[in-house]
Amino acid sequence: MNDPQKAQLLRKTAFALPPVAVPISRKARLAVVLGTLLAVLDLGLVNISLPAMAAALGVGQSQAVWISTVYQLSCAAMLLVFSALSYILGRRRVFLGGLLVFSAGALGASLAPGFAVLIGFRALQGLGAAALLSLGPALLRHSYPLHRLGRAIGLNALVVAFGLAAGPLLGGMVLAIGGWRWVFALNIPIGLVAAWLTWSTIAIEPLHRGSFDWPGALFSALMMVGMLLALERFGQGTGPALALIWLLLALAAGWLFVRRQRSAPRPLLPLGIFRNARFALAIATTLLAFIAQGLAFVALSFLYQSGLGYSPLEAALLFLPWPVALLVSGPWSGRLADRVDPAWLSTAGLLVFLAGMSWLAWSSEGAGIAALASASLLCGLGYGLFQAPNNHEVMANAPLELSSTASGVLASVRTLGQSLGSAAFALVLSLFAGAMPLALWMAVAAAGAALLVSLLRIAASPLERTP
Repeated sequence: MNDPQKAQLLRKTAFALPPVAVPISRKARLAVVLGTLLAVLDLGLVNISLPAMAAALGVGQSQAVWISTVYQLSCAAMLLVFSALSYILGRRRVFLGGLLVFSAGALGASLAPGFAVLIGFRALQGLGAAALLSLGPALLRHSYPLHRLGRAIGLNALVVAFGLAAGPLLGGMVLAIGGWRWVFALNIPIGLVAAWLTWSTIAIEPLHRGSFDWPGALFSALMMVGMLLALERFGQGTGPALALIWLLLALAAGWLFVRRQRSAPRPLLPLGIFRNARFALAIATTLLAFIAQGLAFVALSFLYQSGLGYSPLEAALLFLPWPVALLVSGPWSGRLADRVDPAWLSTAGLLVFLAGMSWLAWSSEGAGIAALASASLLCGLGYGLFQAPNNHEVMANAPLELSSTASGVLASVRTLGQSLGSAAFALVLSLFAGAMPLALWMAVAAAGAALLVSLLRIAASPLERTP
């Protein structure tokens, strides 16, 4: 993206923040890490607890799925909205508000007397999570000089990947010790500590006058909610007419959203950010990789418990190699991305991830636990090597002034990819017997597609770094 293009893009932004990198303290870094971890860990914690919650609340398992679904819907609907609001209200205010709302939702969910009340507080938690996920990378991106960006973005990518992978393990342990209410109560002290750290260590930004793209926000929310509800209906294999209606609503809202962004004086999402080929292809790679990971996580949960007969805690322990491998490869790849082209690093990570997924799919059809654990370890190593440099690629190829926008897009794509993976597994489960191996092979296909797109971005253009 050349200088005139950047200037034109920034003129069409809700508010352009000064391109100054302010050093961030370790406590402030911890606040961002804890906030991001809360939002991503929640999904894995809750998903593995759904059978226990269904039994305790006296609802069917198909109804209990909404405990997870409503959180995803609420979060997805507001990701781009909060990233845009941060230009007006400031990143600290939005992030701090997200922590307080998430913690309040967790408290309400832990004390909920019934299913309906629980659903309401889960929606509130989703709102808080949207603020946390949409601004985590932006807070780090805006606080580090470019030559240390890999460490910052690598840290955020590691937290996201580790939280998604470790959620089932922690959820199984919590259920083994206490009841399902502790799954939510666990979030409260962590959220309050993160809120205090945010308030006391992250610099406050002045309020700025600026128009907000309310029509764009409405169309964005309808697009994301419609897409996720359509996926949920298709995945359940029931009500195809209703699923089609939601899909048409999502497509119509998407068309109106794009049209609005092209004409709005201060758009919610300046579309010019996608003119950078490295940025756009890194976003596409993220989507495909998270589809693969989403498919794998849900399929493995069912494989371990339904297919192999393990308890929730034993199944959670079988997930352990994946997050442990992430802890090894994630920080290393983030630091290396400051010195080596991150596109090459993330492509190498995808190659390792593809090999691990192929081994995992092959092992699911008759191999022993040792093979499954080894394949999961390889998947974790590859995904850790992929995600930090890939997120570095996304944030480094967006102007610093649009870091919140890039962060919101990244969070939206992650959420959509995870949801697509989960919905694809549910659809396979409703249509085919022995769905677990098939779903894992579908994850292999998605990982292969991510690898191809990643190779395309290397050939598309030289690395464009934005100071």
